[in-house]
Amino acid sequence: MFKQLKEDIRAVFERDPAARNTLEVVLCYPGLHAIWAHRVSHYLFVRNYIVLARLVSHIARFLTGIEIHPGATIGKGFFIDHGMGTVIGETAEIGNNVTVYQGVTLGGTGKEKGKRHPTIGDNVVIATGAKILGSFSVGANSKIGAGSVVLSEVPPNSTVVGIPGRVVYRFGQKVNPCEDVINPDNFVHNNLPDPVEEMLRCLQQHLNRLDEKVKNMENERTKRE
Repeated sequence: MFKQLKEDIRAVFERDPAARNTLEVVLCYPGLHAIWAHRVSHYLFVRNYIVLARLVSHIARFLTGIEIHPGATIGKGFFIDHGMGTVIGETAEIGNNVTVYQGVTLGGTGKEKGKRHPTIGDNVVIATGAKILGSFSVGANSKIGAGSVVLSEVPPNSTVVGIPGRVVYRFGQKVNPCEDVINPDNFVHNNLPDPVEEMLRCLQQHLNRLDEKVKNMENERTKRE
C-alpha cells in the first residue's frame, strides 16, 4: 500500500511543475485524493460491497469534484491535474502513466450493458474538456486535444483533435500532408489545429493551382491564335 502511495505522489512531481513539496501534494491535490479514494472504493467494489463502495466514491466526488466509478480499473502512475468535473465511468480501463486534465469524461453512449466505456492505453495524455465516449480503445502514447470529442478507435502514437475527434498525427507523421499540425513531441493544449479548417485550406490551395493551370492554358491558346 505504501509503495502505491509513493508512486502516486511521484507521478504528481513528474508531471506538475507547480508541485513544491510532499506535504503540499498530500494535503492540497484533489486529483491525488480522488485516486486514493478510488483505490479504497474499487477494493470494496470487487468484493461486492457495492453500496459502501459507491458511498466512498460519492463522498470523494463531493470533496474533490471528481467522479470515478468504483468499478473503473486504473493502472499505476495515474495523474489528474486539477480535475474538477472529471468523470470516469464504471467499465473504463486506464493503463499506466496516464495524465488527465479537468473536465475530461470517459463515458458511454447509451444504456447498453456490459463494457460501455473506453479503454485508455499506457502513457496517454487527455487534455482539458476532452470527451471519450464509447467502448473502444485509445492506443498507447496517444494525445487527445482540449475539447475534442472522441467517438471511435484511436491508434497508438496518435494525436487527436476536433469534434468529432480526428487523428492528425500518427507515428511522427502528418496524417494529411496538407495539414499544418502540431508536433506531438511539443504538445501544447492551447495551440491545437482545426482539422476542418486545415482541410478547407488544402482545398483552397488545390483550387488555386487549378486556376493557375487554366490561366496558363488560356495564355498559350491566345499566343497560338
